[in-house]
Amino acid sequence: MIITIVGGGSTFTPGIVKSIALRREELEVDEIRLFDLDKERQEKVAVVVKWILDEDLKSGIKLTVTTDVETAYKDADFVFAQMRVGKYAMREQDEKIPLRHGCVGQETCGCGGLAYGMRTIFPMMKVIDDTEKYAKPTCWILNYSNPASIVSEACRRLRPDARIINICDMPIAIIDVVAAAMEIKDKENIVYDYYGLNHFGWFTSIEYKGKDIMDPLRKYIKEHEILLPDAYLKDKAALNVTAENGKDRHAKGSWYYVWKGIYEIMENFPDTLPNTYLNYYLQQKEFVEHSNPDYTRANEVMDSREKNLFDGIDKYLKTGEIDEKVFYAGSHGDWIADLAIALKNDTKRRFLVITENRGAIPNLPYDAMVEVPAYVGKNGPEVITQNNIPLFQQGLIMQQLNCEKLLVEGCIEGSYQKVLEAFTLNKTVPSMKVAKEILDDMIEANKEYWPELK
Repeated sequence: MIITIVGGGSTFTPGIVKSIALRREELEVDEIRLFDLDKERQEKVAVVVKWILDEDLKSGIKLTVTTDVETAYKDADFVFAQMRVGKYAMREQDEKIPLRHGCVGQETCGCGGLAYGMRTIFPMMKVIDDTEKYAKPTCWILNYSNPASIVSEACRRLRPDARIINICDMPIAIIDVVAAAMEIKDKENIVYDYYGLNHFGWFTSIEYKGKDIMDPLRKYIKEHEILLPDAYLKDKAALNVTAENGKDRHAKGSWYYVWKGIYEIMENFPDTLPNTYLNYYLQQKEFVEHSNPDYTRANEVMDSREKNLFDGIDKYLKTGEIDEKVFYAGSHGDWIADLAIALKNDTKRRFLVITENRGAIPNLPYDAMVEVPAYVGKNGPEVITQNNIPLFQQGLIMQQLNCEKLLVEGCIEGSYQKVLEAFTLNKTVPSMKVAKEILDDMIEANKEYWPELK
């Protein structure tokens, strides 16, 4: 059993590897391979990974670290993809360019997400092609690479038969926070219904041991005017971006405003619990106002999770001492490892996946790539069908969906016109003039990564 991690130099790699190793018996994994184009970065991350496998867990799992495509994919059973094309330098541009024009600056939402998507589409197609060329015919690609909505639409268009499942851990992070706020220790007993697009969806019910907890959750959010557990709110320092505990990464720095935004959205639309990313579409003006155009979340991450990990690696290499807090481990790694178990062992466990609609949400297009619950077994996701969704949510989804479809078409065709239409249609952009200004700046910043637009 071989698992290949594409993007082996990611700061998330140690956490994913730990999640895999802790499930060795269920996965029966013999070898983990790290594959990245950045040899120097990956070899540093591999220091921590090797410590986890050999010293911390004494797993007996073989570790291979490579920049060679065939070595990475040969006979693999699973490929976990977590690419960040352009790394944090380009994420910084994704966030700061729109802010210069008074628009939301966010890595997966708005113009930044569109730019990131344009960089990721063709590298993801190469991952699919290399997997099909070298890995086992039964190999599944489990994709974390963002922006997942755009990547999944590109996969549908360009590689419709690929054995790929696109997933996101943000809904799981939200459920983690809900569990903490409701003082639920055994979160595995939480079951929820959800619909939407990736980073653009709503929880319609959340049950704990068969009992709906949406009402007490609404009361908690209204009383606290935020969706964060008491323990976080009492310790304001825990919300500071310089805090070291990466496990709580979704409560650092600017994330505070995101959880605050949940309260503000639910004051107007209380029937559902929104995905945190809906803040950027429903509160564009407010989120621009409290953003620092000179210091965005990319800078926060570089100064916290990135710095902590690589400083920790340097310390370990010099002293032999390792601080486990320097690498993130938790829902991100657990989610993808548990999905692999469901596929391998045919468990039919319930997951939230991004998949072609095919009538799962009746009043959305058949070919929309939607994020909905599914039971996952050896043949992939078996989607749980939903009812017609309300017109408000349907209208928002259709605008975002068509924006993303136009972007993918424009990228494939090299069409400036279609990409401009996508930027103009995005809800975070106030006018076609602003859309064109941002797009032209994005073209210049991404000339090393984007196809030529004519």
